[in-house]
Amino acid sequence: MARILLGVTGGIAAYRALELARLATKSGHSVRVLMTEAAMRFVGPASFEGIVGAPVLASEFERDPLRGAFPGEPLPAHDPIGHLAVVENCDAYLVAPASANTIAKLAGGHADSMVTTAFLACDAPRLVAPAMNDRMYRDAATQANLRTLRKRGVEVIDPDTGPLASRGEYGVGRLPQPDVLLARVEVALGGEASSSLAGVRVLVTAGGTREALDSVRYIGNRSSGRMGVALAGAAAARGAEVTLIAANVALPTPPRVRRIDVESAAELAEAARAEFEACDVLLMAAAVADFRPAEAAAGKIAREGTDVLELRLVPNEDVLAGLAKRRRPGQVLVGFAAEHGADAIERARAKLDRKGVDAIVFNDVSRTDIGFDAEHNEVTIVERDGEHRVDRASKDEVAAAVLDRVEALRAATP
Repeated sequence: MARILLGVTGGIAAYRALELARLATKSGHSVRVLMTEAAMRFVGPASFEGIVGAPVLASEFERDPLRGAFPGEPLPAHDPIGHLAVVENCDAYLVAPASANTIAKLAGGHADSMVTTAFLACDAPRLVAPAMNDRMYRDAATQANLRTLRKRGVEVIDPDTGPLASRGEYGVGRLPQPDVLLARVEVALGGEASSSLAGVRVLVTAGGTREALDSVRYIGNRSSGRMGVALAGAAAARGAEVTLIAANVALPTPPRVRRIDVESAAELAEAARAEFEACDVLLMAAAVADFRPAEAAAGKIAREGTDVLELRLVPNEDVLAGLAKRRRPGQVLVGFAAEHGADAIERARAKLDRKGVDAIVFNDVSRTDIGFDAEHNEVTIVERDGEHRVDRASKDEVAAAVLDRVEALRAATP
């Protein structure tokens, strides 16, 4: 297995680096940890030392008891220069979380901490995972610094979108899940991956939207997001650059997948519009509510004194049809349809024409052994020139079959 060097900088996301170190060690990798002074205000070095079984280094002037070696390796006979020895021995160096301050220093070539000095001296693959408030992340200076790092061959792992550390704030800047970070490091180390969708940008929606009735209650769809998450993971495994828009999905994010969390149909539509132009393939697996309450109560609707509660519903926009009208040449669009009844295939084919997409993946929701929140599914992929049946299988296998058809559609697209 590999020798991974982990640089931890200041930020609330530093706690996730603990789990990353644990996962990497559990996977058989040998890990050394470097920390900035600011990082130690959030997480103590003793926590990392207990996980990886090696001392944490925080200063270039600090003597390394392991003399640059990684856990399990013999100690060198001499005392080397610490920040040079530890990077000379590593197979990959990941800075996670990388604060805006540290990113600026790395881009400027500054060397004022163990993290930054070691970064300059490292010849192994280098990765940086930014984590910060969305306003700091979106600032022109931060974006320019990240572009500089990319131009120098540093792999930048894009942050996730979701709730931020500041109460009530939501946006881009969350550190990806530890398993995603580890997977990116393993790929950088030369891990095997399929390349049939290499360089293809895939946008996947998953889960079920929720439309607020009041501050507590909502109406929504039963989808757990399993099918969409399986599609995102399968596309990433084939080398695609995947963005997952997840509507109320409690499942973990697959490795190498960028995730955007949303709640309502309006939020999903906004996120999809923002990402659609850049994608090559859209897999619209989310169950988007067709209707929403005309008005949502500001507080909680009291049960006492309410004998009958009447709801007035208004239609949500048709997200998939709206995106299809904006499609550019070469894009492949796939919709999903949960249908019921004997003429379900005909309705799926009508939806194919009505929405202007390349394929509709139909499944029969009248069955309890497939579909919503089940481990298995059975679908028919309806295309303009025919149908492709996928017998009952795990959702991972169904995802693979859907992607096979996506690759065929892409090959047939002028």
